[in-house]
Amino acid sequence: LSETGGEARVCGINVAEQPLETKKKIGYLPESNALYYDMYVREYLGFVAEVHEVRNQKSEVGKIIELVALGTESKKKIGQLSKGYKQRVGLAAALIHDPEVLILDEPTSGLDPNQIGEIRELIKNQGQNKTVLFSSHILQEVEAMCDRVIIINKGTIVADDKLSRLKSITISRQSVLVEFKEKIEEKWLRDLGGVKKQLLQLAIEKNLNIVSLQSENQSLEEVFRALTNAG
Repeated sequence: LSETGGEARVCGINVAEQPLETKKKIGYLPESNALYYDMYVREYLGFVAEVHEVRNQKSEVGKIIELVALGTESKKKIGQLSKGYKQRVGLAAALIHDPEVLILDEPTSGLDPNQIGEIRELIKNQGQNKTVLFSSHILQEVEAMCDRVIIINKGTIVADDKLSRLKSITISRQSVLVEFKEKIEEKWLRDLGGVKKQLLQLAIEKNLNIVSLQSENQSLEEVFRALTNAG
């Protein structure tokens, strides 16, 4: 994915000049995941494979069913499936033509914790040999699956970096977790400003024993709020 001289390109193909060739390189799973509920799983994937002119369609459909763990449900109508399995069907349809780029919009929305874990693992595995663009407002999912993060605020990109570097951004308040062996008075901490050096000085002055002292890891949610002025 790139933009050169104002021209958008996907896998080296000019999007405006070769739209069909571009689409062949892309797999897309929308949040709504529109499916034909009256079609059987295997039948539907065969239909999608035919649209993409996939060779050896029967074999490829079998492979994709195994890949996304749809085997036990493959003979059912899509309308009979749970939300989690419907997401698997959508993901299988997005992958049936082996695209180089996979675009996913809120793929875990509405799923229970078990289903989220399964879909997350499927997506992470695809990221080993494909470019995966994952759009979500669930920042815990972004942290769990993404290496690079782009944050957009009101249509403007306000951050584009590796997740590890983004989370190291200093925000206005930095939290420090401290545990004392003894009971302390709240007023002792009011003027310290959360600085480790001052906490250590307090411990010396009041003859306190510190059990643990550590900086609290900054979450992606805190970074997001800081960059978008949401909090």
